This record gives sequence, C-alpha cells and structure tokens, in this order.
Amino acid sequence: MSAPKIAIVIGTTRDARFADTPANWLLEKAKELNTDLDFELVDLRDFDLPLFNEMASNLWMPSADLNAIKWQEKMAEFDGYIFVTAEYNSSIPASLKNALDQAGKEWVRKPAAFLGYGVVGAARAIEHLRGSVINLQMVPVRASVHISGSDFFKVSPLGAGEDFSTIEANILPSVEAMLGDLAWWTFATKSARETEAVAEAA
Repeated sequence: MSAPKIAIVIGTTRDARFADTPANWLLEKAKELNTDLDFELVDLRDFDLPLFNEMASNLWMPSADLNAIKWQEKMAEFDGYIFVTAEYNSSIPASLKNALDQAGKEWVRKPAAFLGYGVVGAARAIEHLRGSVINLQMVPVRASVHISGSDFFKVSPLGAGEDFSTIEANILPSVEAMLGDLAWWTFATKSARETEAVAEAA
C-alpha cells in the first residue's frame, strides 16, 4: 500500500509573505521525521482562485469555475493536510478561508494540522481555523506548531532574518507532536473511509 499523502498548504498569497520559509523547513523536517507519510507542498498562488461565487458547495452540486475545480481535484489527492498560516487581524488570511470554501467533499473525514507564525504564533488564527475545518467535517489534531515571540523575530525579515536552525530546538518538539497526531489520525481516517467505500460498493 502506498503511503498516505499529506498536503502542506501555504495559506497566504501576498507578495511579501514569509510563509515560504516555515513551509519549506516543515516539508524538510516532516520527510525526516515521518517516513510513513508522503508530504507535498501546495501553494495557493498556483491556483488563481476567484472569490467563492458558486451556487453551493460541491457537496451539493458541481462547481462551475475551472480554477475551483482544479483546486478540488488537487485536494482530493490527499489523505490529510497541514495548513501553514499567518495571522491577519486576529484571524486567518482571506486567501486561506476562500480556498477552504472552494472545496467541500474533498475535506470530509480527513485530518488537519496547523503551523502558525507571527508575534503570537498565529494562535488566534489557528483557533478560527479549527472551527472552520470542523464545519468542513475534517478532524483537527490537538498538537500544533506556533512560531512566536523572539523565535519569530529571529527568523522573520521583520527582525534579524536568521536561519531557521537558530530556533529549531525550540519548535521541533511541537513539530514532532503534531506529526505524531497527524499520522495517527491519517491512518485511522483513511482506513475508515476505505472500509466505508467497500461497504457502499457491495
């Protein structure tokens, strides 16, 4: 059986974003720490999603916009997700919320994990994100990664812009905990979905 696939989704699209740095670092560490899962970086910039303008979620009827369909087809490839998010005015970037709304059935009964960065580690954004993914019938894992305070300013272009290795010891335990939670729920939900599909086909 092939390894379950996990998307590391970069949740902001602005030109001056910092997201590429933690997302690429996380991809490298995830591949080192968990060889049971297959990780892939997914960038919202590559999909040119419009603001949601469909008649309804694709849970209820097919979408019309070709870029939305392309996004849905990509998300359908994965068995779980790690959302990399900034915090904009105490919530998630509009680009990420719109991307979540542009898919429906692709999310159902799959786990979601989170890495946030900023002065407070995107803690408020991640709490909002948890509520959204629950409503989308996903399973948010308990452990998350918060790059905050002095750690954020060490690696951020707003601060010293140092290499990620300078904060790795501080955030690696939370990465390990998050990946452990994600792996458990990925295998559990994938097995349950496959069992249900077999029963429905019988």
